[in-house]
Amino acid sequence: MPLLDEGYKQLYSDYYQPNSALEHKRNLSADSTVEHIKAVAQGRKWKNLLDVGAGNGSVLAKIGALGLADELYAVEISESGVSTIREHGLPTLKEARVFDGYTIPYPDKFFDLAISIHVLEHVEHERIFLRELARVAKEIVIEVPLEGGLTLAKSIKQTARFGHINHYTVPGFRYLLRTVGIEPVEHMVTTSSADYERHLYGGFKGTIKSAVRRGALKIAPNIAPWVLSYLLTIRCIPSPPPK
Repeated sequence: MPLLDEGYKQLYSDYYQPNSALEHKRNLSADSTVEHIKAVAQGRKWKNLLDVGAGNGSVLAKIGALGLADELYAVEISESGVSTIREHGLPTLKEARVFDGYTIPYPDKFFDLAISIHVLEHVEHERIFLRELARVAKEIVIEVPLEGGLTLAKSIKQTARFGHINHYTVPGFRYLLRTVGIEPVEHMVTTSSADYERHLYGGFKGTIKSAVRRGALKIAPNIAPWVLSYLLTIRCIPSPPPK
């Protein structure tokens, strides 16, 4: 029995179309995401990098432009996403493939780094997905929204329409990783860019929301993620099996 629900497969099949509002939104989000990846990577570069759930390739395109990896690969459940990635014409892209959402079609430890950006909150079987990331890569970078604090009920109501079925806090997510043998190494809690907030909420409201979010995080970094939505970017390594 396939692990990927047929409804999800149909939803995302034609999800990524060029010159759409979604494409603009993802490009804005990618600007912030790549800065977050660079921060948790602490200036490191990789021989090869796999983007799991690569969407329309916006993050890969920016990684390629910055030369953060010599070779780029992508897997994505959406056929329209894979077509869009190929159309970018990225010079370091070696392969972009449709996959079933769980089984990554590459050998063990084939990649120096696997990234999965704003994917896990949509995944029905999180631990199966995470174990597969750990199988194919020597290092992993994941970014997820932090929506599981005191406003969880509100977050569920607001994000259900975007397909968010999992909601996270920092300690909860770090524990999730450890339950599948993945050890967190470096993480940061941050926000989307002001441009992204303005795209979502309009100029004035977006600017205010961005300022409040950033101010709260600066003043009370341990409390703010429990009362407002943020982003968690985390670099981790698969733990060796016990002897």
